[in-house]
Amino acid sequence: MAAPKKPITPKKPAAPKKPIASKSPAPKRPAAGKNPTAGKGPAAPAVLSARALNRATLERQLLLRRTAMPAKDAVEHLVGLQAQNVRPPYHQLLARLDGFEPAELAGLLESREAVRMVTLRSTIHLHTAADALTLRPFVQPARDRELNLFRKGLVGVDRDRLGALARELVEERPRTPKEIREALAAEWPDADPRALGSAARCLLPLVQVTPRGVWGRSGGVALTTLGHWLDGAPERVPSPDDLVLRYLGAFGPASVQDMQSWAGLTRLREVFERLRPRLITFRDGNGTELFDLPDAPRPAEDTPAPPRFLPEFDNVLLGHADRTRVIPPQYRGRNGKGNQTYGSVLVDGFLAAIWRRDAATGPESGSGPVTLTVQPFDDLGRAGRDAVTEEAVRMLTALPAPGAAGTHEAHGYDIRFAAFVDFG
Repeated sequence: MAAPKKPITPKKPAAPKKPIASKSPAPKRPAAGKNPTAGKGPAAPAVLSARALNRATLERQLLLRRTAMPAKDAVEHLVGLQAQNVRPPYHQLLARLDGFEPAELAGLLESREAVRMVTLRSTIHLHTAADALTLRPFVQPARDRELNLFRKGLVGVDRDRLGALARELVEERPRTPKEIREALAAEWPDADPRALGSAARCLLPLVQVTPRGVWGRSGGVALTTLGHWLDGAPERVPSPDDLVLRYLGAFGPASVQDMQSWAGLTRLREVFERLRPRLITFRDGNGTELFDLPDAPRPAEDTPAPPRFLPEFDNVLLGHADRTRVIPPQYRGRNGKGNQTYGSVLVDGFLAAIWRRDAATGPESGSGPVTLTVQPFDDLGRAGRDAVTEEAVRMLTALPAPGAAGTHEAHGYDIRFAAFVDFG
């Protein structure tokens, strides 16, 4: 069939019958084909509204309907989960997967099929082992830039020697950050201990070993190298082209700046330009050029988007330079200020409230009811509150508080709606 002369525009699919949960298979990573507009003259790309971008992104983020997909496949499809804290990866998968059980993700960490380490935006992420071996070298330029921030505290320090000594330390046995700082400070007593510890984390691909991150278990941060944790598996030469295609498959349509913001990198323009013949382009309401995979899903703007409770730092909220596709401009900054960030509630696909869970209280740890407080930014209406409450019950039942036996059904929970407290 001849290629169309105009850019592909979204088609309106039938609304899903079960917007809350579905057994339908997850969207597969789209294959990149040829750009239908390549060589066809200067036809203006279609303009996508914030709502159209919202539905396309939520579909690829598995947030329009829960999907029957193994946790490992979901982690790979999403190119990792933000894991600055221990619990968020479990909340991220609960919001996206039908039938998700915390033990499934915990098992991936314990079997070393998944790891926690610094990658995107120089923050802790949970990746499959295979992705970690590729992504860590990919983001090394960002780690090099971060290392330069500590140069004043590293005067007189041989960085190659520092890296070799730190590697020897953590491969002998996993070490805490404090142990690493103290050992390096003994070698370079005139250097800043914090700078020494940070330099080790920038120079080496360090993973947080279990039980850190395992659901239901406690454990502080202890570090070893990625290769040592994976029994000598070598890091792989990253393919920027492949990572751009994967990013678009999980976060597109997106601009060059969007991916650079997601990865914490610069100078990706040339990669997009190299891939241009294989991609399709759009514009957003501000005229910014957006790239996408030709066969990627772009649902109609009126596709239902049920409420979802997201943890702090979910990548759907951080994966773009322009975040208005999920965060309305008037609500910018309302889900946190500085390092204090709260859980987010999506209603009709957009940020509409924050949430927090207060620890269970009672004569025994975890024996009392759990209180979940939702602070909407605006009136949700009766139907909206009911839908949010239903989703809250699902989350509380599936993810009991640490130390609680069984689910919250045994102890009860209290879901409250309260006025939003402006952080400004």
